[in-house]
Amino acid sequence: MSTIPAALNAVPDTTVGIDNREVEAVRQILFFDGVCGLCNWSVDFVLIRDRRGLFQFAPLQGETARTLLSATDATDLNTVVLWVNGRSYRKSSAVVRVLSRLDFCWQVVGWLIWLIPMPLRNLGYSLVARYRYRLFGKKETCRLPAADERLRFLP
Repeated sequence: MSTIPAALNAVPDTTVGIDNREVEAVRQILFFDGVCGLCNWSVDFVLIRDRRGLFQFAPLQGETARTLLSATDATDLNTVVLWVNGRSYRKSSAVVRVLSRLDFCWQVVGWLIWLIPMPLRNLGYSLVARYRYRLFGKKETCRLPAADERLRFLP
C-alpha cells in the first residue's frame, strides 16, 4: 500500500491575502499532462487567476497521481482531472469546476459552458485533447515550477 506523498501536507503559499481556512477546508488538486504544451499553458492560466490559492497542481505522470487517482485516471493523459477531497472530475466537468472557482468573469464563462450538454462538451474536449500535441507541442519533461510556485505543485 502506498503512502501519501509528504508534499500533500504542505499548504499553498498564503502570502497574497489567501484565507487559510478556505484552503484547508477544500483540498483541490488539478492533475495535468506534464509534457503537453496546452496543459502547461492551462496551468499557467489558472495560477495567474487563482488569487485565493485554492488549487494545487500535479502531473498525471507523478507520484501524487499514482497515490490519489484510480489507475485509469492516472494513466489517461487525454484528460485533466480535478481532485476535490477525494472526488475526481474529468474532461469538461473539471474545466467548468476550475473556472467556477476563479474570478467572476471566468465563473460566468464556466456557467455558460455548463449549459452545454455534457456529451457535447466532452466531445469538444476530446477533439482538442486528441490533437493537442500537434497544435500546442509536446515537451521532453514535465513542467518545473518557479520558486514562488513550488508550494502549489506536488510531485
